[in-house]
Amino acid sequence: MNERIIIAEDDESIRRLLEVALAGHGYMPLGFGSAEDALHEMERTPPDLVIFDIMMEGLDGIEALRRMREIEPLRHIPVIMLTARDTELDKVVGLDAGADDYITKPFGVLELCARVRANLRRTSGPKEPEATPAICTVGVLTLNSATREAHLTDISLELTFKEFELLKLLMEHQDRAISRDELLSRVWGDDYCGETRTLDIHIATLRGKLRDLDSDTQYIKTVRGVGYRFLVEDGQ
Repeated sequence: MNERIIIAEDDESIRRLLEVALAGHGYMPLGFGSAEDALHEMERTPPDLVIFDIMMEGLDGIEALRRMREIEPLRHIPVIMLTARDTELDKVVGLDAGADDYITKPFGVLELCARVRANLRRTSGPKEPEATPAICTVGVLTLNSATREAHLTDISLELTFKEFELLKLLMEHQDRAISRDELLSRVWGDDYCGETRTLDIHIATLRGKLRDLDSDTQYIKTVRGVGYRFLVEDGQ
């Protein structure tokens, strides 16, 4: 194991709990009391995963995450946000800034470690060969898996890692509705144990980004009782 995990949490007792819990599960945690110090360390040595508390003195977790996503070596490192407020707005803001997951305080150690394990799977797990071409195009929407770029007509879409993976999966299987369980398993991993609401929030932010560039077209359709399907519908 030995994955290196950086923690930015200004509450010393919580930071210490995270460090002890993660070390006990075989990880190498490194805690910081400020997001600034955590970012400086990340720029020197990129970690395998980052845990940001949203509410911190000085630079908060959301702004630190935005800055992290602007640094190329750190752009695709998985990030888990800690929030003391269980509101959808906090989660949407964090996910839209590029977070991969969130945990609401208070949290259990087993849940924390399960979330960490699930988010690390996409970077530390074995790489499967690409079963589909690197470039996937449907209408005016194009995804390039090699460069991880998405364009609607000639306008670039700023997508988080999970948003890109969701859109790619939906576009590749546009002939059918994909269940919520399959989407969670394929994008978050088989051992993901978080809320299924996480998927709905990601879909909502993804729809919002597509709508900002093309308000007349619905690209992701909700299939009641099943999940979601990629379906281009004009004039919505």
